[in-house]
Amino acid sequence: MRPPETLARTAAPFAAAVLSVLALAGCSGKQPVTYQGYVEGEFVYVAAAEAGRLDRLLVARGQQVAAGTPLFALESARETGAVRQAQQQLNAAQAQLGDLLTGKRPPELEVMRAQLAQGETKAGNSMATRVRNEAQAAAGGIATAALDDSRAEAEADAGHVRELRGQIAVAGLPARAEQIRAQAANRAAAKAFLDQATWSLGQKTVAASAAGLVFDTIYREGEWVPAGAPIVRMLPPANVKVRFFVPEPLLGGLWIGQQVALRCDGAAAPVPARVSYISTESEYTPPVIYSNETRSKLVYMIEARPEPAQAHNLHPGQPVVVALR
Repeated sequence: MRPPETLARTAAPFAAAVLSVLALAGCSGKQPVTYQGYVEGEFVYVAAAEAGRLDRLLVARGQQVAAGTPLFALESARETGAVRQAQQQLNAAQAQLGDLLTGKRPPELEVMRAQLAQGETKAGNSMATRVRNEAQAAAGGIATAALDDSRAEAEADAGHVRELRGQIAVAGLPARAEQIRAQAANRAAAKAFLDQATWSLGQKTVAASAAGLVFDTIYREGEWVPAGAPIVRMLPPANVKVRFFVPEPLLGGLWIGQQVALRCDGAAAPVPARVSYISTESEYTPPVIYSNETRSKLVYMIEARPEPAQAHNLHPGQPVVVALR
């Protein structure tokens, strides 16, 4: 058994650690526990899907912009020409489809109707001649050959009239179903090409997807920008966060959504924030062995996000003091 003096020396550090934690907890009712932290920003790198020369940089570093504000524009002569070409191709395909659906044009139908009228007149004359010849042939007034000729001519003229009527009926019909389906597919392909060209043109001018701070601009006007290369670095208010570390004994008293207050140099009042992340892994320096005497040296990273309306008061890298509530 250890002598009482040895037990006292061994228990002293543990008792001191327990008393320090209890003191912090006991004082929390009078004054909030504070921790040192720093501001971080989750930046949004805005780029264009298409390559091109940077024609216009429409924002500057440090500028606050609203959602939908144009940020930059790349040269777009080729894309503009492609849109015009695609539009003309779509117009041509639409016109051809409409022509197949409507049949012959009205002037063409008028010509065919005039030909039908002429054919009907001729057929009527041929039929009258045939009737006279048949009457004369019965009386023996004309030869049989002349009667046969009049009959053949009357039948030919009647057949021509039927042909013209059939042509007019067909001319009023649309094209065959297969031709219509093929032309409809051509129109759909032209529409898809126009949509693609319009999308490519739209990619040459990029706007802010959310309100925020223009933290940095990476290219200057006149420079060539590869496809996907960031041109503007944005920091939306919702992407501002504060990191701080708490000792392991106090970890159980924290929860997601807990309110904290942030103080920084130059701020007239604390900035409210809420805990958004509690790390599940401990961090410690220097390495220690887990025990009741040393576990208070373990710290856990906590992240808190300020209210978006007041996030502009905080800047990445800025030291802050975090007070738990």
